[in-house]
Amino acid sequence: MHRLFLAAGFLLAFLAVAAGAFGAHGLRAALDPAALGTWETAARYQMYHALALVAVGLAAAHRPSTWWSGPAILFAVGTVVFSGSLYLLALTGAGWLGAIAPLGGASLLAGWLWGLLVVLRRT
Repeated sequence: MHRLFLAAGFLLAFLAVAAGAFGAHGLRAALDPAALGTWETAARYQMYHALALVAVGLAAAHRPSTWWSGPAILFAVGTVVFSGSLYLLALTGAGWLGAIAPLGGASLLAGWLWGLLVVLRRT
């Protein structure tokens, strides 16, 4: 399972770098500063949580436990929902997408808490 977590983390990191470069070079002239800031926030949080997913994969390889699946899934789903909704908001200006981002954010927060519980668990 740890290989899946690692692969997902590396893929999300690759896509975060691509999104950041696209925002900096391809969208700078097309988006207003607020929308570009939203895009940059999405790419930044995507990278943070891609690295967190890699860390979960490494931890799961070092200390195997099915408990690592929780944070891995929450980080992956949360990243797609949070960053994905912000990317779409930046591109479309559809304000309702801003209401979806907190759902992804809650998933990311839950992933961090679950990871803490796994580390503190004594089995």
